[in-house]
Amino acid sequence: MATGSGLANSDSKITWNISIQSIVAVLVLIFALVMAIVMSQTEPILASLWLLAGAAGFTLQRSRFCFASAFRDVFLFGSSKIMKGIIVGLGVATIGFAIIMHHQVPFPSFGVTPNEANILPVGISTVVGGLIFGFGMVISGGCVSGSLYRMAEGYVASWVSIGGVLVGMGLMSHSWNWWWDNFISHESLIWLPGTFGLGYTGSVFLTLSGLLALFLFLTWREYRLGIFIPNINKNSSSPESFVENLKSLWKIIFVNGWSAVVGGSVLGGLVVLMYMTHMPWGVTGELSRWANVTMSTLNFGPAAMAGLSAIGGCAGRAGESGVFTHTFAVTVGLLPGSLVAALFSKEFKLRFPKSGKRYIQALFGGVLMGYGAGLAIGCTIGAFFSSIPSGSVSGWLFAISLAGGAFLGIQIIKRIA
Repeated sequence: MATGSGLANSDSKITWNISIQSIVAVLVLIFALVMAIVMSQTEPILASLWLLAGAAGFTLQRSRFCFASAFRDVFLFGSSKIMKGIIVGLGVATIGFAIIMHHQVPFPSFGVTPNEANILPVGISTVVGGLIFGFGMVISGGCVSGSLYRMAEGYVASWVSIGGVLVGMGLMSHSWNWWWDNFISHESLIWLPGTFGLGYTGSVFLTLSGLLALFLFLTWREYRLGIFIPNINKNSSSPESFVENLKSLWKIIFVNGWSAVVGGSVLGGLVVLMYMTHMPWGVTGELSRWANVTMSTLNFGPAAMAGLSAIGGCAGRAGESGVFTHTFAVTVGLLPGSLVAALFSKEFKLRFPKSGKRYIQALFGGVLMGYGAGLAIGCTIGAFFSSIPSGSVSGWLFAISLAGGAFLGIQIIKRIA
């Protein structure tokens, strides 16, 4: 009897700390669901993409998943924790994409490529775009997707960075036709399953082998550098009651940070679901559309951009019209998901840079990212995270170029810090 009484007293002491931020999070969640219902009236697919993007934003915030941080940590600190998460996510997406593409194009050797797959041109534009973007994301302090989820956390510098991205994309739109005439129109689309006759099995095997080799190399490098990431053993005792079990599950999902591998795995699965729904994930197409509409409103719009209808990826989707578009859903949908995650974990706070120099870095880095993403036809999401799983060689070339740009950016940061 005494034991039972003790358990009852224990249960009675369990409290759910409901804060103002948690209440606001619920309101934002309700708003997101209402938006999904509204968009479904235009096209049911829009609601699905909106909700999947919200889940992606939630995952980005919970796992602190940022491509700029991944490259920075490798070069600056020798840590590959986030990079390994990216690799795992790419592996998950590669398998899922192959299944979807096989359903769309059963015989890849016939020269037909899958609809909406991010199979992009391979050439000078990929290299230059990747170098510029990689340099810019390090200077800015975050990639485009990282800046978007940090906007929802209250980082003012990230808002400045996204403003710079819009400016950079506007500049790219004005110079697009020059790049198209001199380079992009002459560059090839190299698709592993079809171009080299590997088929889906060979393409997946080659891609996963490359990812595994990179994973093992990074692990070996950490070992050589003496980097040890401790396994933090949190309270391993079993919860005493069903209520405590629920409370523990709540903390795991909404309060405690996720590991990069968990975040990468979830993002890889979400990208597959987006492709299954309509198209692979990409965020810069919508930002490019906003930039072009703004410039046209100011009578500074670019000339008709050549070749966009023949190109996949983010650039090919920038021509969508209307308010609720596919690109709107997968881009803006990130924000409520990230905001809900930040509020539930009590990590939302308006954060203003302490130095004016930080504003300049955020703006300048954002401009470079916008220009680089426009040139490479995607950022770290569309031209990398959705491109490599599509079997496009451009994704690998963009990744190498990103690394080069990030390395150069870090050397600059070291000197001005």
